[in-house]
Amino acid sequence: MRNRVKRVLREFFRLYQCECDPPHDYVVVPKKHLDPRQVGLDMVKDELLPVLGRISRQTEKARGTGTAGRPPADGGAAAERTGTPPQDGA
Repeated sequence: MRNRVKRVLREFFRLYQCECDPPHDYVVVPKKHLDPRQVGLDMVKDELLPVLGRISRQTEKARGTGTAGRPPADGGAAAERTGTPPQDGA
């Protein structure tokens, strides 16, 4: 039973890594009263997927409003070369 919670959490993040935004580090602290024998992938999924969705929505909202009015990081050079606006991370 030792480290069961850690193994289940690692498996969750391995399976759902596409749901995680790359610039974030996640710290998960299990509740003290949690019985490790009751922790399973379904339980972790039910608890953490909504949280990851909420974090993702907040990140998208911040990206959409946080960069408004600022010039592209490359000064628009990518748009001049290709004729298309630069993508995030380009």
